Amino acid sequence: MIWAVAFAAVALAFVWVTGVNDGAALLGLSGRYPRSSGPLLLALVLVPLVLVPQWTVAVARTFTEGLTDLGDRRGALAFLLGVTVALAVVAALSRRGLPTSLTLAIVGGIGGAGLGMGLDVSWRGLALVLAIGAAAPLVGTSVGYALGLASRRIPSFTGMPGAVRTAHVLAYSAQCAAYAANDGQKMLAVVSVARHVVSTRRLGAIGPVQPTPVVLIAIAVVFCAGALSAVHRVGERLGRGLVLARPLHVVSTEAAAAASVAASSIAGAPVSMTQSVTAGVVGVAASEGAARVRWQNVLGIGAAWVFTLPLAFAGGVLGGLAVRTL
Repeated sequence: MIWAVAFAAVALAFVWVTGVNDGAALLGLSGRYPRSSGPLLLALVLVPLVLVPQWTVAVARTFTEGLTDLGDRRGALAFLLGVTVALAVVAALSRRGLPTSLTLAIVGGIGGAGLGMGLDVSWRGLALVLAIGAAAPLVGTSVGYALGLASRRIPSFTGMPGAVRTAHVLAYSAQCAAYAANDGQKMLAVVSVARHVVSTRRLGAIGPVQPTPVVLIAIAVVFCAGALSAVHRVGERLGRGLVLARPLHVVSTEAAAAASVAASSIAGAPVSMTQSVTAGVVGVAASEGAARVRWQNVLGIGAAWVFTLPLAFAGGVLGGLAVRTL
């Protein structure tokens, strides 16, 4: 019973923190589009989180099956430890005012916990996730730069404001769908493991990822609640701290982030949407000159990302060794 409560509490906290970390970035930057409809933006986040995982759970399975052998009787405990370490690392970095990658944190936490507890770690799977994770921001920056250049060449016409507003809705919808098919599935993975432990009331090998409409709706609601609680603090910092965006800047950034995250979904590799959004902002800003980017903030965020995975992995190893010793 104690383990069931622990898993339920960690799962709830994880979904909330994911909303604070990822959801605020999604809503904050897109909300900077002039006269944006808050309810519409929120709905465009909620709906894909409920619908898309009913079609594919490839990335969620990467978290539960592709990093370490969680089919062992110690699998659920290693997973709980990895998620707890990830939350601690993100909390520590966020306290310093730096957005970080919860995705990298959970990848490192689970891998490190598995290693520390003596489970088989999939080094090949970890390497693939890291390689694609490193490439995604480069793709986002490149696409953002190209879209930024292209947007400057679009001639003005009478119906341009309406056309750009429509493009904004479409690009944001694509970004939210890409998030639900990729980065957002870390929440589904954590909740699925918690459901398995709560239903069986015992630790052991974790079960398969099985999304249901009720579970997905609950995840979406808690995620959006977390996002709304931090949208002004995290989201606006992400947007204004990097570049003063114009309407076309916002659209280009959304499209760039959607492209980089959607591409990685084909390989089933989780990619941080926060990284991709920031990379898109930098690319769009750089298309108007390096002076448009506030490099001090970019370097600060980059440093947080560099430290996230090693810190989470080391914390997972130490925690796993402690549990194994006890």
